[in-house]
Amino acid sequence: MRAIVVEDNAPGRIRLADVAEPVPAPNEALVRVSAASVNPGDLGEIDNAPAGLVVGWEAAGVVEREAADGSGPARGTRVTTFSAAGGWAELRAVPAEWLAPVPDEVGFTDAATLPIAAGSALRAVREIGPVLGRRVLVTGATGAVGAFAVQLGALAGAEVVAVTRDPGQVDRLRQLGASEVVDRPSAATSRVDGVIDNVGGDALVEAFGMLRDNGVLVSVGRAARADAVLRPDDLLSQWDRTRRDIRTFLLLHEDRRLDRDLGVLARWVADGRLRTRVDRVEDLESGVEVIAGREWTGKLVLRVS
Repeated sequence: MRAIVVEDNAPGRIRLADVAEPVPAPNEALVRVSAASVNPGDLGEIDNAPAGLVVGWEAAGVVEREAADGSGPARGTRVTTFSAAGGWAELRAVPAEWLAPVPDEVGFTDAATLPIAAGSALRAVREIGPVLGRRVLVTGATGAVGAFAVQLGALAGAEVVAVTRDPGQVDRLRQLGASEVVDRPSAATSRVDGVIDNVGGDALVEAFGMLRDNGVLVSVGRAARADAVLRPDDLLSQWDRTRRDIRTFLLLHEDRRLDRDLGVLARWVADGRLRTRVDRVEDLESGVEVIAGREWTGKLVLRVS
């Protein structure tokens, strides 16, 4: 099969190659990939993984062979999938607990974007706790996780404050469900009960300062690639803001199973409650060059077959 693999001497350390088809474990389905998403984590994998690794965390396609132990969807089922590698290929073997059926109304290109970004946003909203009628601030709101967090927070009944430095994104964020759009966390009109931080650095510190009593900040991403430095006064309790938490985040920490969450997210896309965004689509051949150059903007998806 064709796959994008790590190779030490190739431009960008990746190339398109012919490799052996994966051999599924008893709990794994063999999926014929139609589309695969490109994530920041994939780029880190390219930089650090051993030569020969097939790259790609998330992909969507059709079950070619169902799991031998009887778990997971049957042959011919359209699915979205997650795994630590193997997505940028014509076939991938995936544990049944990390894939879910996709309704016919959802295209493979959109379905491939759900596992990491939408899955992380869903679980980050849950990590805050009950948000019905409460205020939730989302930093990096125009990014993949941020945009899903705005939507899912609003769907859960929160008053969502979206943070973006791009004034051209204000209308879009309001359409996604934001009640308030600001250019920095401290510009929010009042304190918040929860924060989903996708930026880190100074944005995390500033957002933490906006939490009210018993507020929770979930640190999902570090797009700023800068240290978050909390001064002693930042940690000082006040009458209106004490017992505030900063929580680190891992997608699989809440539950190693992703199939139930992925299934819900796919159905919400199908019925229009959740919107995806894809900015660029490339096939495997052209995608290798684009990824090696690392100069694109927005969400990139590979069309595989």
